[in-house]
Amino acid sequence: MRYRPNCPGHAPFTRRHFLFGAAASGLALRPHADAEITGRAANPRGTARACIFINLNGGPSHLDTFDPKDGPWNPAEIDMVQHPGGLVMSRRLFPKLSTLTRDLLVLRSCASWEAAHERGQFYIQSAHSLNPALAAEMPHIGAVIGYEKGASKVMPPFLAFNQTALQGATFLGGPYMPMMPPATRTGIATLTHNFFGTASQSQTRFEERFRLLRDLDEPLRENPPNEVVGAYAGYYSRAKSMMYNDPVDAIFKFSADDEGRYGATAIGRALIVARNSIRAANGVVFVSATQSGWDTHDRQFDRGAATNNYVLSNDLDRAVGNLVDDLRSSGNLDSTLIVMMGEFGRTPGVLNSRAGRDHYRQVMSVAMIGGGVRGGRAIGETSANGGEIVSPRWSQDRPIYPEDIAATIYSALGIDWTKGINDTPSGRRYYYVNGASEGRYQPVEEVFG
Repeated sequence: MRYRPNCPGHAPFTRRHFLFGAAASGLALRPHADAEITGRAANPRGTARACIFINLNGGPSHLDTFDPKDGPWNPAEIDMVQHPGGLVMSRRLFPKLSTLTRDLLVLRSCASWEAAHERGQFYIQSAHSLNPALAAEMPHIGAVIGYEKGASKVMPPFLAFNQTALQGATFLGGPYMPMMPPATRTGIATLTHNFFGTASQSQTRFEERFRLLRDLDEPLRENPPNEVVGAYAGYYSRAKSMMYNDPVDAIFKFSADDEGRYGATAIGRALIVARNSIRAANGVVFVSATQSGWDTHDRQFDRGAATNNYVLSNDLDRAVGNLVDDLRSSGNLDSTLIVMMGEFGRTPGVLNSRAGRDHYRQVMSVAMIGGGVRGGRAIGETSANGGEIVSPRWSQDRPIYPEDIAATIYSALGIDWTKGINDTPSGRRYYYVNGASEGRYQPVEEVFG
C-alpha cells in the first residue's frame, strides 16, 4: 500500500536586546498567568526534563540523510552500512552518528502539509499552519513548553540560536519569549558592566543605578497604565538576576578545545551552549538550534560548492555526536530529548538537472535521541527511490505529521498535548496541537518503545 499525505540570524546582541529579549511588542510582553486552560487529560510520558530541537533549515533530503537508498544518485564513496533495527547510515556523511546508532531513532514515515520554506518553518516551529490572520498569535512550541514548566529559575526557559525568522511566545507573555544570545567562546559581554575601576566597583555602581531606576519607576510599577508596562518591571528584574552571576556567565562560555571538538561551526557552538544550559539545570527547558543551508537545489555533492551535503552532514554529525557523548557523560542524555528535523523532504530518486533536489512534502525523515526514546531503530518504510511511504509502521497507519511530532515532544516533556487556551487576544481558542483533543493527531508512542 502506498501512503500519501491526506487530510486527517538575528541582529547583533546588544545590552538593549539582553534587557528586552525578543519581547518587541505589547502582545509579546502581555502576561497570561491566569489563562483558562482546558484539555482532555491525556497521559503524557514525562520521560524528559528538557528538549534540544535542531532545526535543519532549508529542508534536508531524507534520501541523503536518515533514509538513504542504494541508487545511481549516490557518490561512489558514500559508504552506506546496514545497522541493526533497520537503520542505514552513510559513514562518509555521518561518521560519528554511525557509531551511535544504538541511541538513534529515525522516523521515516513522516510528511508535511507544506512545501514552501516560510510556511514550512512556521509549521514545524508552532505545529500550526500559517494563517495570516492568526500567525501573530501562534506561539513557538518552545514557548508553550516554557509556559507549562514555568519561569521561576534564573535562566529563561527558552533559548534559541542561529534563527532569524523565529516564532516567539506571542500572547503567552514575555517570560516565555526566546532568549537569542550569541554562541561565542567569550559569552555575553553585557552580563557585566565593568567600566568603573575594579569589577567590584563596577557592580556597586550598577546596583546603585538600578536602584535609582526602580525608585524613578516606582509609580509606574505600583500603578501601571496598562498590563504591558506592568510586565516590563518583572522582565527587568528577571534580566538583572542573570547579571553578575557566575553560574549564568559560565553557561555562555566554552573553551577553544570544546569549540574545535564540536567543529567550530555555528551549529557546533550553539550545541555547546545547549549542553551547558542542560547541565546547569537552572531554568532552561527548550533550546532551538538552527543549522541553515539545507536548501540543496543544486550541486549538492559538489565539494567546490559553498554549501554541499558533505559539509552540512559532517558539521551536523560532529556537533550532535559530541553533544550526545557529553550529555551521556554528565548523566543528562536520558532526560534530554534531541530532535533533528527540517520543514519538508526533497525530491526522490535521481538528482535534478542541477545535480540537486527540490522541495518535496510527501516524505521526510525525523531523527531523535535521548529523553526516553528507544534508539537503534527505524520506524516506517519508504519506496526504493524514497518517493512514497510504503508502510508507516505506527499505530495510526498513516504518515507522521509535524503535529504528531509536536505531540510527541509535549508528551516526553510531561505536557498534555490536547490542551487549549480559551482567552486569547483574538478571542479564538488556541490549541497546543490542532485536532489533538479529537484524536486526529497524537504522540508517536512507538518512539518510546
